[in-house]
Amino acid sequence: MGSKSNRSRRYTEEFKRDAVALVRSSGKTVTEVAREIGVSAEGLRNWVKQDTIDRGQGVPGELTSTEREELRWLRRQNREQAETIEVLRKAAVFFAKESDR
Repeated sequence: MGSKSNRSRRYTEEFKRDAVALVRSSGKTVTEVAREIGVSAEGLRNWVKQDTIDRGQGVPGELTSTEREELRWLRRQNREQAETIEVLRKAAVFFAKESDR
């Protein structure tokens, strides 16, 4: 087995921006830069791709970072509202049964 841990690392946005800038300015491949700064090549490749999308240069239909964050927020809100509705539904059923007694 390799020496890598199963937990993924979290990098700051500043670190990611600097890494992407290094790829764009150095003339080196993503793999070379990734090896130099100690991140996975696939992770760095994803950061470069997302930066391209955020700059408006991606394929039409791909979500920018802002849009992805908004989608996460909306999904969380939707989940919370669905849970609230379920609690209220159960309470309505309970109180309807109580009033029949």
